[in-house]
Amino acid sequence: MAHQFTTSYLEDALSLFHHYKKLGDGALAQVTDEELTATLDPEMNSIAQIIKHMTGNMRSRWTNFLATDGEKPDRNRDSEFVEPPATRQAVLETWERGWRYVFSALEPLSEDDLDTKVEIRGEPHSVMQAINRQIAHYAYHVGQIVLLAKHFRSENWRSLSVPRNRSAEFNARVASGEASQR
Repeated sequence: MAHQFTTSYLEDALSLFHHYKKLGDGALAQVTDEELTATLDPEMNSIAQIIKHMTGNMRSRWTNFLATDGEKPDRNRDSEFVEPPATRQAVLETWERGWRYVFSALEPLSEDDLDTKVEIRGEPHSVMQAINRQIAHYAYHVGQIVLLAKHFRSENWRSLSVPRNRSAEFNARVASGEASQR
């Protein structure tokens, strides 16, 4: 992700959400159809389950973001961890739908909205706090997706950031302006 200097909280937040989506996209592109629903053990979630959960959270948090509680009464969180989307197409459609909720809610906001009060599970948050909460949540789950994909791909994994043992080369590219640090 190309880092751009900004003093706009919203621009930076949107940039981070796009960054995490891109990391997830890169991981999803590398796994097989079977690996989307594979788990490492009975207590683990598959990539498809994580995506189903993220999308449920994204729908709940970002639909009518400024006007209604971010935990919608029709959300059944527990159901997000069972019966994941069965096909690659369904997984990818679920993934894209989730991110549309995020960007559709955030893109129209202005910096003046940041101190507006919203609720999540009945708890008051400023818009900025709610955004921070979701950045952390999505980064956590995208990290899980990347970890699983990297595990499944093993030696065939294509790095989504600085490849192992290539830091000096990457730093030289950054210094010359060819690459971004973020």
